[in-house]
Formats: sequence, structure tokens, C-alpha cells
Amino acid sequence: MTEVPALPAVWRPRTTRLVAYITAGVIVLGLIVLAVVVAPQFKLFDRILMVAFGGVIAWILHMLARCRVVADEAGLTLVNAFRTRRLEWPEVVDVSMSVGEPWPTLDLADGTSVGAMGINGTEKDLAARQLAELKALLHTRGEAPDPT
Repeated sequence: MTEVPALPAVWRPRTTRLVAYITAGVIVLGLIVLAVVVAPQFKLFDRILMVAFGGVIAWILHMLARCRVVADEAGLTLVNAFRTRRLEWPEVVDVSMSVGEPWPTLDLADGTSVGAMGINGTEKDLAARQLAELKALLHTRGEAPDPT
């Protein structure tokens, strides 16, 4: 059985963050360089739009890189790409992630489910460890019976 992590616990993907921030930096830097060296027929407004476009792409990549799952005494905070959701421990019934899924799914007491993008399925060993830790916390903090 997995040891229950100390609270507060934070789970976030490593590779996704690294790739997103490096890509954002390369795109912004490349568009700044392009705006400086582009042909003279491009006016100042066009050059500003190039850099702004790079900024928008960097913002979207940041939103993907900021994903995380935070567990504290009161419950879970899911920070997904464009939505943050706070869940109390009794609201979360189960968590599961099948092979090949991009992130785990939390089954909620109201019959709905929500994805936890902060645990990335592509990082297989890390995701398995993070999922096991989250399950251990859920079974000690939640109201779901322990499936032993």
C-alpha cells in the first residue's frame, strides 16, 4: 500500500511544464526577432501584432503548464487549463486512470466526474506514483469505503 503523503500535497506534471515554457520562450523570442528583421513594408503595427501573437501563444502554453492538483486538510483544488475547481473530501468518491488516458478522472458524489490535468498520464511512472498517493489520501480523508 502506498504511504499517505503529508498535507498539503501538490501534484503537477514535469515534462508538460518544461516543454510548454521552453516552447513559449522560443516562440516569443522568435517572433520578437522576426518583428525586428522583417522586410520594411511591414509597419510598426504589424510588428507589434507579431509579438502580441507570440504573447497569446505563450499565455495558452502557460495555462496548460500551470495545471496541478493540490490536497489540503479540507479537500482538493484542481487547477486545470482554464478552470479551477475546489472539492471537499466527501465530494470525491473515487479516482481512476486507465492505461492511455491523458489524466485521471475524479468521480464525484453528485454522479459527475472531472478530469485532474495536474497528473499527466504520459509521465507513466510519475503519474502512477501520484495517482497512488491521491488514492491513498482519498481513502483516508474521503467517505468512500476502503476497497480491501
